Formats: sequence, C-alpha cells, structure tokens
Amino acid sequence: MISPLAYIHPEAIIGENCEIGPFCYIDKNVVIGDNNTLMNSVTVLYGARIGNGNIFFPGAVISAIPQDLKFVGEETTAEIGDNNKIRENVTVNRGTKAKGKTVVGSNNLLMEGMHVAHDVIVGNGCIIGNGSKLAGEVVIDDNAILSAHVLVHQFCRIGGYTMVGGGSKINQNILPYTMTAREPASYCGLNLVGLRRRGFTPETIALLHRAFNIIMGEGLLADKVARVKEEIGMTPETEYILDFIKDTEKRGFIR
Repeated sequence: MISPLAYIHPEAIIGENCEIGPFCYIDKNVVIGDNNTLMNSVTVLYGARIGNGNIFFPGAVISAIPQDLKFVGEETTAEIGDNNKIRENVTVNRGTKAKGKTVVGSNNLLMEGMHVAHDVIVGNGCIIGNGSKLAGEVVIDDNAILSAHVLVHQFCRIGGYTMVGGGSKINQNILPYTMTAREPASYCGLNLVGLRRRGFTPETIALLHRAFNIIMGEGLLADKVARVKEEIGMTPETEYILDFIKDTEKRGFIR
C-alpha cells in the first residue's frame, strides 16, 4: 500500500491500512492515522496530525510553515480530523504562536486549490469551493458552504449553516443560517435550501425568519437583541445567533 517511489521519514508515524502513492513526501514529526489515502505527489510536512479515513488528492500540501513574517519557527501543528476529502493542490499551513495550531475538523470537502492559512479553525461538515482562500485566524463553523473563489479576511468568522456566493470578498463576520453574496458582500436572506436539506422544520425556519427580520432591521443592535429575546425567546437557534453576535461584536457582521 506504500509506493516505493514515496519518501517517508523514519520518525513519521503511519497508521494501519494507509495507501501512499508515488512521489509523496512525508516529513518527520508527522502522525497519520488509519485508513488514509494519499494519492501521488502529496506533501505532508513537519507538525501534521492527521486522523482516520481521509483522502488527499494529488498536489495537496499539509502543514507547510505559515505565510506570516512573525513566524519564527515555533513548535506548532496542522491538525486534520476524520473522513475529509482534500482535493488537488489544497494547502493547509500550520499554526503560529497565536493559537499554536491550524485545525480542519471532520467530514469536510476542501475543493481544488483552496488555501487554509495559519491558525484557521474549520469545523465539521463544511464545503469550501475551488480557489477559495481563508486568511489567518479565520473561523468557519460547522456545516458552512463557501462557493468558489471566496476570499475571507483574517480574523473573520463564518457561522454555521451559511451559504457564501462565489467570488465574494468577506471582511466581516457572517451570521449563522444566512446567505451572503453580491459585490460588496451583503446579507441575502436565510439559507433556505441548506436549512431544509439539513432537516430544519418549517416552524424553526419561520422562527429564524422572524429573528433575522428584527436583527437586520432598523435600530440599535442592543435593542434588537433584546427584542429577539423578548418576542421570540431563547431556542437553540436564537441562542447560537445571539452568542455569535456577542462573541464577534468587535468585528461586526455583514448586513
């Protein structure tokens, strides 16, 4: 299952039932779990921590040093969970002293040529389209979808169950459950198709409509948050939205 044309450092730890194709390079201080497939010409560098059942397509580069001039060689990692599909020429840089690690969760699809910069956290069940770029310390919550060639500014957070249109330039946070598109990027309503596909009930979707009609309406944000609490109440969905707003209030969110 390991090609004689692959290079694996003697100190690298490789799990069971892994397939490693020709011209792969696996550095020292690398841990790869079970049942992973590395097609030809995959590069896994110092500090990579890879779970189980992942597929890496040709040209992927995992755990290269950050493209950050403040990086001075500190011990950091790039962590990949389980059952991800990492397509051709995807790059995932390892962390800096800011967080110490870059994390890609489980069950994600990272499409061709997209980039995950230092200290980024990608949750679970996300789809990130061809050529999209995540700058340093971006956070992508679970089940978010970014179309092709989306550019996300450093420190931004994208909420769960969102849909971001192709070619969007994101320089503020994106609230959960929403769609964002146009130029400049703006709020385009609920991600109705995505929510229905994920099993959200009509009652919950109606509740989210009411919440976002308030949040995206006129008035002070603090007053609108109070209205959501009073008029709709605290469900798991409204609690997530309001906690998201509170945790990211310095950056602001796209409207």
